[in-house]
Amino acid sequence: MPRSVNHVASRARRKKVLKLAKGYFGRRKNVWTVAKNAVEKGLVYAYIGRKQKKRNFRSLWIVRINAGVRPYGLSYSVFINKVQKAGIELNRKVLADLALNHPDAFKAIVEKVK
Repeated sequence: MPRSVNHVASRARRKKVLKLAKGYFGRRKNVWTVAKNAVEKGLVYAYIGRKQKKRNFRSLWIVRINAGVRPYGLSYSVFINKVQKAGIELNRKVLADLALNHPDAFKAIVEKVK
């Protein structure tokens, strides 16, 4: 008696991976073993990238806040320290947005903490 193989499930598994490999160059898009490795590596990079994105945005906000407070004679670290001591609970994302898009509101915050 022939052994039982579930072709439906194994084909579906391969199709799922090959679908993720769509748009890859060369054999990475249609050869099972090459595509599987490429997709696995791509998913690892995607996971790492989601963590790096948070770091990159935080550093961008810090740069924008620093650039916003320099004309008032402050540095970023001094400004953040004074903001915390003044009890202003705005995070870096909001402060950076104010510095970039609403300079009057940002100036009011700087004057309050000075």
